[in-house]
Amino acid sequence: MHRTQEIGFTSAARFLLVAGAFVVVVAGLKAASTMVTLFLLSAFIAMLLVPPLKYMQSHGMPTWAAMLLIVAVLVGAGGAVLAMFAGSVNEFNASLPIYQQRVRVMSGELVTWLDGVGVHVSRESLNALFDPMRIFGFAGELIRGLGALLTNAFMILLTVMFMLFEANSLPSKLRAALRAPEASLDHLREVMFTINRYMFIKACTSLVTGLLIWAWLSFLGVAFAAMWGMLAFLLNFVPTIGSIIAAVPAVLLALIKLGIDDALLASLGFMVVNIGIGNFIEPRVMGRGLGLSTLVVFLSLVFWGFVLGPAGMFLSVPLTMALKIAFGASPQTYPIAIMLGPAEEARAAMAAGHGEALPLCSPRRDQQQASREGAERV
Repeated sequence: MHRTQEIGFTSAARFLLVAGAFVVVVAGLKAASTMVTLFLLSAFIAMLLVPPLKYMQSHGMPTWAAMLLIVAVLVGAGGAVLAMFAGSVNEFNASLPIYQQRVRVMSGELVTWLDGVGVHVSRESLNALFDPMRIFGFAGELIRGLGALLTNAFMILLTVMFMLFEANSLPSKLRAALRAPEASLDHLREVMFTINRYMFIKACTSLVTGLLIWAWLSFLGVAFAAMWGMLAFLLNFVPTIGSIIAAVPAVLLALIKLGIDDALLASLGFMVVNIGIGNFIEPRVMGRGLGLSTLVVFLSLVFWGFVLGPAGMFLSVPLTMALKIAFGASPQTYPIAIMLGPAEEARAAMAAGHGEALPLCSPRRDQQQASREGAERV
C-alpha cells in the first residue's frame, strides 16, 4: 500500500511558478508574433463578419453566395486601402528630405528670433528636437507594419473564409466536447458580443473621424490629406495616444508648407473631431463603456504593442476585453478581472458582499446574489 504525499507550495513559490509560466508564454507569443497576429486579425475579422453572414443566410441567401459577397467586399476594401496608400506613401517618403531641410531653416529662424528677445538656445539641440525624420518615424513604422500585414492579405482572407465556414458547426462541436457546454457557450457568446459591439462602433466612429479629418485638411490645402485621413481612421483604433500620433505629422506638414496659421487650424480640427467623437459620441453610443480602467487600457497598449508589434496596438483593447471576460468566468481568476475593470465595478463587487466570488458579467450573477441575500434575511 503506497502512501501518496501531496506537495504543498507557499504563496511565494506559486507566484514564481505563475510568473515563470507568464514569461514563457509571452516569449513564445513574441517569437511567433507574425503567425499569432495573422490568426488574431483573421479571428476578429471573422467575428465581425459572422452577424452579416447569418443575416444573409436567414433571409434565404445560399451560404456560397453570402460568402462570395463577403469576399468581394473584403477584396474591394483592401484594394481601396492599397490604392490610397501606395502612391501617397512613396511620394511622401521621397519628399521627406525637402521637409527636413525646411524644418532646419525654420528652426534657424526661430533661434535667431529667440536670440533677439534674449533667449539663447542651441541650434543643434533645436534641430534634434524638431527632426522630421524622428517625428514622422513612429507613424511610418505603424504604416509599414500595416503594409506588412496587407502583404499577407491572401492568407488572412483564406483564414477568415475557413473560420466563417466553421462558425455554424462550432456550437454543436462545443456541446459534444465540453462537460458544461451551456455555460461555456454563454461565456463565448458574451465575449463575441462584447468584442463585436466594440469593434463595430469603433469602426464606425473611426470612419467618421477619418472622413472629417480628410475633409478639413483638404479644405486647408494640406498635402496628402487623404493619407492623413486614412491614418486618422486607423490610429483611432489605438487607445489613448492614437489620435495624437495621427495629428502630429499632419500639423507639422501644415506648418512646413502653409504656415503657422494653417497649422493652428489643422490642430484645432484634430482637437474638435477627436474630443467630440471620443468624449461625447463614443461614450453615448457604447453606453457603459469598455469595462476596462484607463490605466489598463494604456498598459495593454504598451504590452500588446511590445509582444505583437504595431498590429498588437490595434488589437490591444479587444484582446484585453476578452481576457477580462475569461478571467471573470472563474472564481479563481475573478480578482484579476476586478483589477482590470474600472473603479465602478470594484465598488459594485464590494457592495454585493464578501461571499463567494461569482463570474464577472455572468447573466446569472445577479440572480444568485439575490437568492443568497434572501436566504440571509430568512
